[in-house]
Amino acid sequence: MEMQVEKREQWRKKREYILAAAGNMVGLGNVWRFPYLCYKNGGGVFLLPYLLFAVLCGLPLFLMETAIGQYTQEGPITCWNKLCPLAKGTGYSLIVVQLYSRLYSIVLAWAFIYLIYCFRDPLPWTTCNNSWNTDRCVDLTSTNGTAIHSSNLTGNWTSGNLTKSSVSEFWERGVLSMSGGIEEIGTVRWEQLLSLLACWVACYFCIWKGVHSTGKAVYVTAVFPYVTLVILLVRGLTLPGAWQGVVYYLYPDFSRLADFQVWVEASAQVLFSYGVAGGSIITLGSYNKVKNNCYRDSLWLCVLNSCTSFVAGFAVFSALGFMSHKQGVPINLVVESGPGLAFIAFPQAVAMMPVPQLWAACFFIMLILLGLDTVFTGLETITSSVIDMFPGQMRKPWRREIFLILFCSVCFISQIPLTTQGGVYLFQLIDYYGANGACILFVSLIECVAVGWAFGK
Repeated sequence: MEMQVEKREQWRKKREYILAAAGNMVGLGNVWRFPYLCYKNGGGVFLLPYLLFAVLCGLPLFLMETAIGQYTQEGPITCWNKLCPLAKGTGYSLIVVQLYSRLYSIVLAWAFIYLIYCFRDPLPWTTCNNSWNTDRCVDLTSTNGTAIHSSNLTGNWTSGNLTKSSVSEFWERGVLSMSGGIEEIGTVRWEQLLSLLACWVACYFCIWKGVHSTGKAVYVTAVFPYVTLVILLVRGLTLPGAWQGVVYYLYPDFSRLADFQVWVEASAQVLFSYGVAGGSIITLGSYNKVKNNCYRDSLWLCVLNSCTSFVAGFAVFSALGFMSHKQGVPINLVVESGPGLAFIAFPQAVAMMPVPQLWAACFFIMLILLGLDTVFTGLETITSSVIDMFPGQMRKPWRREIFLILFCSVCFISQIPLTTQGGVYLFQLIDYYGANGACILFVSLIECVAVGWAFGK
């Protein structure tokens, strides 16, 4: 007897879609990229080009992709069969973007390692009596207000200043055990490998039953980061020197509006943070009912994303302002972007607070859940695309679970090189060439042309 083919799923409750879409949009870039870009590109003035691109590009593209998924009830590849078959290659390009983005799950592994170390007293990155420390190490408790500049992620621990802060040595030697360069891959770091495995297992169980399991997972992964963000915000704003950091964050420099690079970075940030041209928006929208009010949903989700980025800046810069005040150094010496902020600057700031283990744990739990949301919605995009392409074979019992566990295994194995001593250099290479707005802008443009060709008069 032939097995019964299951029908395509739909969200059980509207709020599950809202939480899943919010979790997909709000990610690490809202915490570690937007505040830095705002400070770097004219403070409050940066909000003008950002809001302009959000209204003219981000919101329309988000609405268009949501409407595509909701109208066709298909994933990012098969939806073009109903819209414009000539543009079906656009769907494959969306999946390529998602496949590339899976490599960023190594960041979750790093955050998971930090979270484990948060339960030690004292925090291991505050002292120099650990096995990974060198003679050049200076711990945070003995600086007496002396400035120790945190090295950038691109720096090598074997060169540079004569002294190195304990938080930098923990990141570069304790967590990464960085080799001398990309030509020295070195050995696998088992802590990273096991943490990466734990992240992929968590992603698997978040979506293994489709939107039914995803809808339950987002109640935690999408809501709890906002709880921790509010806690960190309130705590940060009550610290000495916090308002100095807020002023650096928002102080307007109107001359920066004449810099073309400011507008480029504003457009790239909008495209990245809204998650367009990745297929996830189409996938999540495809599980809605056809007559769902996607106009209202898209508007409020985009507003939520931008507001989260803005508020996260207060939480981050209040902590950095406190660190600047505590050390007696200009804030520009402690402000960094990307992994440098998450794994060097912010851990150094929370180490100076009372009960540092609590605030460090809150921060890294928030990072893990923010990243986990984005990873498993991307994974759902790839899985649902394959199921929609082969519904007769993939919508039978247990076919989805088997495909998903095989795909997660392949992703995990492909990321093992990133857990080696030279893995951080590979990550830098991937991030430099992959995290640019050119491919996303191009795919977005093709989407607009295809939809305009299909429905334009």
